[in-house]
Amino acid sequence: MPSLEPIQPRTQPYNSGSEDEADPELVELLRQHYGLSGKPNKGAPPETKVLENAQYVFDNAIDVALSLTHTKDAAETIWRMMQKKAYSTQTWSEHELHPQAKDESTVDFIFTMDLLNFSFWSEHKDEERFAIEYRGQKWTGYWSLVAALQRALDEGIPITTPDFWVNESECTEEVLRHVFRSATDEEIPLFQERVQCLREAGDVLCNEFGGSFANCIDSANFSAAGLVNLITESFNCFRDETVFHGKRVRLYKRAQILVADLWACFNGEDFGEFNDIDKITMFADYRIPQMLHQLGCLRYSPPLENHIRSQKPLTPGSTWEVELRGTSIWCVELIKREIEKRHPEVKAAGNSDKTDDIENETPEVMTEVDEKPHKTYGINAILIDFFLYDTMKNLEAEHNEGIPHHRTRSIWY
Repeated sequence: MPSLEPIQPRTQPYNSGSEDEADPELVELLRQHYGLSGKPNKGAPPETKVLENAQYVFDNAIDVALSLTHTKDAAETIWRMMQKKAYSTQTWSEHELHPQAKDESTVDFIFTMDLLNFSFWSEHKDEERFAIEYRGQKWTGYWSLVAALQRALDEGIPITTPDFWVNESECTEEVLRHVFRSATDEEIPLFQERVQCLREAGDVLCNEFGGSFANCIDSANFSAAGLVNLITESFNCFRDETVFHGKRVRLYKRAQILVADLWACFNGEDFGEFNDIDKITMFADYRIPQMLHQLGCLRYSPPLENHIRSQKPLTPGSTWEVELRGTSIWCVELIKREIEKRHPEVKAAGNSDKTDDIENETPEVMTEVDEKPHKTYGINAILIDFFLYDTMKNLEAEHNEGIPHHRTRSIWY
């Protein structure tokens, strides 16, 4: 039987020349291989850790759960509808407000757009909420931001130029209020925070990247994950991180959608060429959880569901808010995996920008589509997110929402 005597501490140092001693370099390599090392593996490809952190949130969530049955059913419905509607990177450029040029000016536009792409929900009625009047139409939500930028450029205001943002004698608060002037009495939410984002980002770009976000893209060496990491390390206002059950988790909504918009706009070429684009996850905001709940994929505890239905605010970084965002990322990943499992041809198809002559319908309520697609289009978390967002916005316009979206006022989304 083992001795019950306490083990005496070793007083003599280990013999470093012993043949029985493990090679420290070999030990470190083994630790890196199994993910146990605190040291980064310099030869390893970049990882954002967003998906890994989202799984951790899901595994430890109490008030947000997944229905695997509904998730599998939703995967098939989403795939069939996306195939029927020829959903691909080309869909991004089809909207009249998105830039059509494929050059560095478009890179500047997309960076500015996603730098300010947060918090558009309103407590006012539709006709009273913040809106931008442009090209004879009123634009709300995300499109109000895009319209405001396009309108400013039409007026000769260099709103997408970092040198302008840091020139406080020209880019005054008065000028910025003019850029974001509303067609209603409600001004753009978090105006001061948007000004701060412009100033901070302008300072970083001008001092560290030669005044152009294109130089950031070059530094990432065609890696989507590398660019996300570069963005979040360089710009505080993109560092969408929080602590959940004692662990720091990365959600990186705006940094990821910035990379995704570049990829979609440039059809995976030039400034949008990334060799690991599938490392980008869904963009954790308030619309996709709403859509996933509508599909039956997400389930909420009664207290959380009552809170959301009562349209009470959720504090940024609170347990409920992180569970909603993290579980949504993991849910879309499971949807993507289920589609790839049932339809392995989507991987071979890639994300082609060559479209067949398929009717481009307005997304309706998510119902099964009976027609077989004539062509297979690639699918990843980015395209699934874009599709679910567009569909949810259509349901909102039709007043066909099953549940309100959760309400968190934050610069992160």
